[in-house]
Amino acid sequence: MSDGDDFPARTAPRCTGLGELDEQVTRCRACPRLVAWRESVAETKRAAFSDWEYWGRPVPGFGPPDAAIAVVGLAPAAHGGNRTGRMFTGDDSGDVLFAALHTVGLASQPTSTQRGDGLELRGVRVTAPVHCAPPENRPTPQERDTCRPWLAHELSLLPNLRAVVVLGAFGWQALLPVLEATGRRLPRPRPAFGHGAHIVLPGDTHDGDDEGSGGRVRPELHLLGCYHPSRRNVFTRRLTPPMLVDVLRHAAAVTGLDR
Repeated sequence: MSDGDDFPARTAPRCTGLGELDEQVTRCRACPRLVAWRESVAETKRAAFSDWEYWGRPVPGFGPPDAAIAVVGLAPAAHGGNRTGRMFTGDDSGDVLFAALHTVGLASQPTSTQRGDGLELRGVRVTAPVHCAPPENRPTPQERDTCRPWLAHELSLLPNLRAVVVLGAFGWQALLPVLEATGRRLPRPRPAFGHGAHIVLPGDTHDGDDEGSGGRVRPELHLLGCYHPSRRNVFTRRLTPPMLVDVLRHAAAVTGLDR
C-alpha cells in the first residue's frame, strides 16, 4: 500500500535505480491534503485544458541517469506538471526554464508542452523537493519533510552529480537537509539563499549508510542559487531569461558540460 506518511521513508531507500524510484513516487499518497488537491484539480480542470486527461498523481523527476547537474524547483504546478505528468512541463515557469536550458545546450528543444514531445535533457535531471501540486503553490513544512526521502535518494542515485541549481528559497531550504541526509557536510552557519549564490561542498567517501548507493569517493558538489522562474518573478523582472542562462552556464562550466 502507498498510504501512510512513512511511505516515502520506507520505500525510497529500497529503490535500486531511478526508474524504480520514479515509479514508486507516482504511487505515493502520504500527504492527504496534497492528494485531495491534486485529484480535485485533475477532475475539475482548467477551461483551457478541458480536453486533457490530467495526470493527477505525484510527478517524478526526469533526465538521464548520468546527469551531472540537478535542477531543483519547488513542486509541480496544478495545471502544469499535475496535468502533463512531467516536472515543469506545460506551464510558464517551464517555458522559461527549458528555453534557458536549450540556450546553454542542455536541452534538445526550447519548449516542453507534454510528455513524449521529443524533449531530451543533456547531463541534467529536473526534480523538486515536493512531488505533488500544492494549493497556492505552498507546501507545508510537514509535507516538505514527508517528501524529503524521495529527493535524498534520487540525488544519491546520480553517480555523476557535480552541481545542483536550486530555483528559489523554498527549494534551497528544503535541499540543505536533503544533502545532509545523503552524508554531505554543510558549512555552519548554513549558507543563505540568494540569486547567484555559489557554495562548494567538499568531496568525501560515502559509505552508503544514510540514503546513498554504496561506498564510493564523491567529488565536491557545487550548490548554485537562482530565483525561481515563476510568472511573477519574470513579469517583475526579478529574474530575466539572461539571468537564468548565466546560472545554468555557470553550472555547465563547473561540471564540464560546456565542452
